[in-house]
Amino acid sequence: MPAGNRVSSLIGVSASAHNGAVAFTTTQWSVVLDAQGESPSAQEALEKLCRTYWWPLYGFVRRQGYSPEEAQDLTQSFFAQLLERRDLDVVRREKGRLRSYLLVSLKHFLANERHRAMAINRGGGYALIPLEELKSAERATLEPDKENAVFVDGLQDDVLTKLRV
Repeated sequence: MPAGNRVSSLIGVSASAHNGAVAFTTTQWSVVLDAQGESPSAQEALEKLCRTYWWPLYGFVRRQGYSPEEAQDLTQSFFAQLLERRDLDVVRREKGRLRSYLLVSLKHFLANERHRAMAINRGGGYALIPLEELKSAERATLEPDKENAVFVDGLQDDVLTKLRV
């Protein structure tokens, strides 16, 4: 058995021959239910689920057009969020397939990441000042103040008078 197939079988995924996609395995609901606790066996079950679903989700992210490095980072961040928020605690067999839940969650995660990235490009959450306001504020500082103009004119007259003397 080639090394790639051995690794795939160890983590429970198989490569699709026609497009290089990694297929989702059938959900082992006993592992999912074991992962929904706080015990050491729950940690082992979570690790097994992450190993089982990492490659298929990574493959999905790659097919969305992300580079290998971006896809790795996004997949890792998705799993970190999934575990941090304990999202797997709400998964139930009667609600549908785990792979469907993970894909929908990943799609939302990617959309949120794109939105966040676009927000950073638009100023990173800082309040933007409309250009019209800047122009009007600039004009106000360039327009002479009438009181200052009278003072400056008087000062110029005094200076010129002293220079003539």
